[in-house]
Parts: sequence; C-alpha cells; structure tokens
Amino acid sequence: MTEPAHDRVLERPDSLIGKPLPRPNARRLATGRGRYADDVKLPRMVHAAFLRSPHAHARIKAIDTAAARMMPGVTHVFTGKDLAAVCKPWVGVLNHLKGLKSGTQYPMAVERACWQGEPVAAVLAASRAEAEDAVEAIAVDWEVLTPFTDPAAAAEPGSPVLHPELGDNIALEARHDHGDWDRAVAEAATVVEHRYTFGRHTGVTPEPRGILADYNAAEHRLTCYHSHQAPHMIQDLFARHLDIPSKDVRIVCGDVGGAYGIKGHLYPDEIGTGALSMLAKRPVKFIADRMEGFATDIHSRDHIVRGKLAMAGDGTILGFWLDDLAGVGPYSMYPRTSAVEALQVLNYTGGPYKHTAYRARTRVVFQNKTPMSQYRAVGHPVATAVTETLVETAARALGLDPIDVRRRNVIPDNAHPSRSLTGVRFEGLSHEKSIDRLMAMMDYGKLRAEQARLRQRGVYRGLGFAALIELTNPGAATYGQGGARISSQDGAAARLDPSGLVIVQASITEQGQGSDTVIAQIAASAFGTTMDRVRVITGDTDNVPVGWGAGGSGGAGIAGEAALRAARALRHNVVAVAGALLQADPSGLDIRGGSIVDAATGNERMPLAEVARIAWFRPDTLPEGFQAEPMATRHYVPREYPAAFTNSFHGVEVEVDVETGFVRVLDYWGVEDCGTVINSLLVDEQMRGATVTGLGMALFEECRYDRDGNLTNAT
Repeated sequence: MTEPAHDRVLERPDSLIGKPLPRPNARRLATGRGRYADDVKLPRMVHAAFLRSPHAHARIKAIDTAAARMMPGVTHVFTGKDLAAVCKPWVGVLNHLKGLKSGTQYPMAVERACWQGEPVAAVLAASRAEAEDAVEAIAVDWEVLTPFTDPAAAAEPGSPVLHPELGDNIALEARHDHGDWDRAVAEAATVVEHRYTFGRHTGVTPEPRGILADYNAAEHRLTCYHSHQAPHMIQDLFARHLDIPSKDVRIVCGDVGGAYGIKGHLYPDEIGTGALSMLAKRPVKFIADRMEGFATDIHSRDHIVRGKLAMAGDGTILGFWLDDLAGVGPYSMYPRTSAVEALQVLNYTGGPYKHTAYRARTRVVFQNKTPMSQYRAVGHPVATAVTETLVETAARALGLDPIDVRRRNVIPDNAHPSRSLTGVRFEGLSHEKSIDRLMAMMDYGKLRAEQARLRQRGVYRGLGFAALIELTNPGAATYGQGGARISSQDGAAARLDPSGLVIVQASITEQGQGSDTVIAQIAASAFGTTMDRVRVITGDTDNVPVGWGAGGSGGAGIAGEAALRAARALRHNVVAVAGALLQADPSGLDIRGGSIVDAATGNERMPLAEVARIAWFRPDTLPEGFQAEPMATRHYVPREYPAAFTNSFHGVEVEVDVETGFVRVLDYWGVEDCGTVINSLLVDEQMRGATVTGLGMALFEECRYDRDGNLTNAT
C-alpha cells in the first residue's frame, strides 16, 4: 500500500528533519540548572566511601574496623562478607560466546582482592570527608600474592592460574580461517608484518560515576538516582541480585554528564551502594572521585597484536593475518562481558577492503588490572589502526600511491548488499564516494607536492588515511542471544496533553549527545508541530518504556524510529478526533504548526488545543461509539540485519620533529556516511568529539601500570 505523502516525514511541509536546531535543554544546562546524581539530596542520607585494595593481588587475612566505627560522623562500616549476605554474586559471560568463562564476582572482595582499586570495605558517614577519614582507620592484614600483569605470560600453558577453578587464564579464544592464507602469501609480491602494542584507555566523563540508593524497608522498594546510560538494564540487575521484584526497583537517570560506554556496565561499588542502603535502611550516596574513576572505571584497548597483509604487485589485497591478545583484568565485566572488544577486532580487521583470505585468532586473558570492557568505538580503533598501517606499509613496499591502493581495494559502492569473510553484512556503504569527497576536501595532489618540497628542506610532513566500517543499531545478536537481559528494542509513548502539546516518553537516555533533541525533532516532524511544543521524558524506569538506553550508536536508528512511529500514530489518532468533530474524512486532514488543517490546501480547520480539550474533558460530545485515543505507544527493533553498518574515510596532515619526536597536527579531514541527517549541529558535534577522542588516544592518553599491577598515573 502506498504511504500517504503526509505520513512520509521527510516530505512533510513542516518537517524539521535535517534542520540544525539548537538543543532545547542547552540554556538550562549552560546556566548551571542541571540536576545530576550528586545534586539529589534526601533526608537521613549518608555518604559512602570505599576502602580499596592497594595491591593488585592479595589475600584478605583479616579486617579490623573497630577504630573506623568510632570515628566522627560514622554510622556504619561494612565488609565484603556483609554485602555478600544481601547481594547475589555474578559471572560475566554470554552463552552465545562459546567457551567464554569468568570467575565469580561480589560487590566487594570477600577473601581476595584481584586488582588495585577493588573495593574491600565501606564506611557510611554524615559526610564524604568523614567517611574517607574513617576508611583510613580500617586495618587490613594482607597476604600479598604474585600479580598477573603480562597477558602474554598469563596465556602461556602451565602459567599459574588466577582463578584455579577455571583451569587456565584464557577467558575466551576465537578464530577465523577463511580462504587460503598460505596461497595468498605464495602469490603475493609483498607480505608486510607489524607488531602493535595498544595501551589501556578509559573515558574520563565530565561527571564521575555516581549513585544515590534509597531503600524503603517498609515497601521493600529501592529507588536509585544513577549516573548511568542503561536504566532498564540496571533495574533488572539490581532486582535480581538484590532480590527485589523489578516493579519495586526504580532507576532514575536524570542529567548525566557524559557516559561514552563507561556508564553502561554493572559496577561492584554501584550495586554495592544499593546493598549498603538495604543494610543501613537509609539513603546512601556514592560519588566516585577522579582518582577512583581512573582506577575503577572500565578500561579498554589493552591489546598486543601481530598483523600481516599479503598484496599482489598491482596493489590488490590478497589477504590479512591477525593474532590478537587482549588483557581484560581479573573478571569479565558484567553483564556485557569483556570479550566484545576483542571479537570486534577479530571481525572488523580488514573490513573496508575486498580480500579472499583471512586467518585470525584472538585470545582474551585474565590479569590483575582494572577490568576491561566496552568503551566508545568498541574494537574499531584497534582494528582500523592494524588494517590501515598494513595497507599503507604494503603500498610503500610496492612503490604505489596509498590512495590508489585504497581505491582499488575498497568494497565498491555498487556491490551491496554484501557480506564480509567474517560474516558481517553490509548494505549501502559508500567507500568510493567517501574517498572521492575527502580527496577533494584535502586537495590531495597539492598536499603531496608540498610534502615533497618541504622534505628537501628537512621538514617532515606526513599524510595519514583511514577507511573504516562502523557498527550501529545493534540488535539481539549482540547481547540478548547470549542471555543478557539488555533490551535490543526501544520504545516511545507519545501523548497529546490537554493544552495541545506533545509529550514523548522515550526509552533512550541522554548523556550530552543530543538524544532528547533528536527525539523531539523526529516527533515534532511526524506529528506536525514545532519543537517548542514537544517535551521529551527519558531515563526513569517508572515513566518510560523498556529499552536499551544509550549505546552502540542506536539512538536515532532504533529509539528514533520508535518515536517516529509513536508520533505518527498519535497524529492519526488526533486527526480521527478532529474528523469526527468536523464531520470530515480524516484522510483529508493533517496537523501542521499546531493546528488541524486541510491536507491539500493547508488551510486551518481547527486549533489543536480545542481537539485536545474535547478528547480529554468532553468526549461525551463525540459521536456515539467513537473512542478518542490521545496517546500512542510504539516499539521498534530492526529485524533485517543483526546490526547496521556505516562507513567513513579520514585523513590527517602532521609534522614531525625527527629529533624530539614531537608530533604537530596541522589539519584533519573526515567524511562520514551518516545516512539521513536529523540535526547537522549534533552530527558535527559527534564528529568533532570522536576525532578529538581519537587524537587523544593516538598521541596523549594511556593508563600505565608497572609490572606489579600498580596504576602509575591515576593522579
């Protein structure tokens, strides 16, 4: 059936899709009127501070809390055994990742601490300062154990085992062997090889992790004000592990100052705060300070990689070879696990390019460092760095222009739908167009000529390029199929309020990326009103549909689609009421600019506020048997593909001081195939943020450990 023109949101005369509209909440946040987790204060509230292990690996022989209990302001002191009595432990595995294993984890260490920073005891006091002072008074008798810090040594057969019940230190091993790598090597004009060491990174969110847990013993109900990006996931986990019915667990994620994937996991100290509130029977607030954040927020990118590329004399890529070793800390992070990043390195290396052979292995290894898991761009930076340096090196070895080599080998734009050797399905990618666009932006020929001239004068300038594929809109194949109760769908409920405004309750969450703006823009366009007449509510499990939250670049593609469908359905419902009132065929009516109009001419027929008034307060005036429906709820999950992939192409010009090694970034260009752009301001913000994040990872950032597992730069 052909969709009516006024149902096609891009063709609506008042569509806001593609408009660079400012964020509705920008003024409130910029003037300091945001309400973050630490801004919430409740009667009888106490503050939690955790005693954390100073050792990477140590047995807890005894804990003496007597002195801490006598400190000023202290109300309670708890140990790991106390919390274990009210919080069930967990194991961070996914059933569809065959062979994945992990040790059992508790909110606080019970018998043994396995990384520097693992919580061991907790103090509750009237202020954070008093709680921290009391933490210093706790005496622990430690038996320091040998730490496992080198993933290569930990992976060796016969190595001492961190979790003896698991048999070895390999959390997961996975392989690909497609085509004939040996033949590719035999036929190649060159085979290049590199060894890569990627240092650990973490995402330093402007607002640290934090939670205020309020347990009501009379109702056996827990309310948490949480700086998190997945409220429904946390609701489910807290309900199951604290043994509270899910209907009696409310998670409120208000304003959240950045997340980047860091706030998408279950942290021991956060669920531990919920357990502390249950034990103390009063509200408990925990806000991580910056030093705690460096030591306990999840890390990423700890990979040692060997990569090879076989290339024919004309520049055709014949195959890739990969051996990846990822050290992920002592436990697999719950519930998303610590294996996904390594698997995405395995699956996406070589992704933009045609090739007929791929032999690869990844091993995920336990070690005594901060747990690793999914952080912004999961696996993509490692896979892209390996792929692109191999392509660049092979091109140089054959004396070929690196752009010509990339043009020859990228998957053609007209080849889709297609499937990679690792089974990744692509639809509508645009590698060729992206390269053409970037070359025009850079004026590539001019830059190469300038580079050659400057080299003769001893000035070393370089041009770097990266083609990449990017996963977005992940479905149930990511987590749900493995048994993790992380929603792979999103929902939205749109309602017409009595004054004619539109309220959208959406399962997506907002941490500064503009999700609220996108939902409002989509809903306003689909319904037929203006942005200032739409309010978006997110982040409260008592008041929004169940959904993923934020992550995997699925905001617009999944939650946005749910909002589109809900707002469109609401428009149909409201137009039906208007048709009944006007004794007109609803198919000839529309909503534009907050009014009921003639769909063909745009002439106003009735104020929307009047339709709302009658629907809510005077339904008795509607025709007999007619039921007004001033609210519509829709859910959406993409079913055609397990995930949607897009692509981009980036270039950079740098100047290197060959005596000092100092790198100066002169210019940067990026072309991103975003599909339909909903708000160009937000897209530009996301591209700038991603670029700066990448530059930081490449040039400035690393979480550094010594061989004893001590984080040396957490201050």
